[in-house]
Amino acid sequence: MITKIFALPVIEQITPVISRRQLDELEVIVVDHPQVRASLTLQGAHLLSWKPAGEDEVLWLSNNTPFKDGKALRGGVPVCWPWFGPAEDKDLPAHGFARNLPWTLSAHDEDANGVSLTFELKSSDESRKFWPHDFTLYARYKLGETCEMELEAHGEFECTSALHTYFNVGDIADVKVSGLGKAYIDKVLGGEKGELADGVQTFPDRTDRVYLAAEERSVIHDANLKRTIDVLHQHHSNVVGWNPGPALSVSMADMPDDGYKTFVCVETACVSAPQKASTDKPARLAATLRVAKKN
Repeated sequence: MITKIFALPVIEQITPVISRRQLDELEVIVVDHPQVRASLTLQGAHLLSWKPAGEDEVLWLSNNTPFKDGKALRGGVPVCWPWFGPAEDKDLPAHGFARNLPWTLSAHDEDANGVSLTFELKSSDESRKFWPHDFTLYARYKLGETCEMELEAHGEFECTSALHTYFNVGDIADVKVSGLGKAYIDKVLGGEKGELADGVQTFPDRTDRVYLAAEERSVIHDANLKRTIDVLHQHHSNVVGWNPGPALSVSMADMPDDGYKTFVCVETACVSAPQKASTDKPARLAATLRVAKKN
């Protein structure tokens, strides 16, 4: 899918390294810079891919995901906002509406090191179908050797949120994630609380855990691709670790049956307690990704 995106015809050359293209029903912003290649959809301000020069693709994107208006994309970095997980009202979309609505590209910049992009979503008649509040939400990406992501939410409300990042791995059986702390809520077991003895998570089967006291840095150790990836968290209360395992993977139409084998989600999140946004102080959530070591 990522190869396909970079082969799409250019509709608008915004700058020498930033272009606008179209994949099925969705507009895609493509970054092709000497230091980094990346792609994002205007729907959801959704980062699809990020590949620093000389590295393997860092993010995972499903080859089965449909690029349709209003349909959530499977992979990359979905923006989960203003709620995480299922809504109290079962008619509302899981993980909020921000990832399903069109945003605007409000600013962009570039230099020798990479590209910066700012996307904006404002309350509208469409958003009020899901949520009554007035808001302005910004998603900022600074893409180069590292990937810096930030959500900034303005208004008067409470929200939960996550940067639901899918990382490309060689084989989930050879992956472990450290720096998660001990305490977690196990969503596979209906919200039971548990403890990791050493703060290191492996993924032998379906895993869906909200870590309650994670460190500022999570590390993905990928023995198969012989690299580690640092995930630096800011303004978060939680880190979420997720992999659907074989049974759930088979049941998901937008994922290959064996898709679970080649990704792990390590999500910077505010889940266990809502954030408050006020006129004086926006709510923020941020993460920085970097390929730390390659053997």
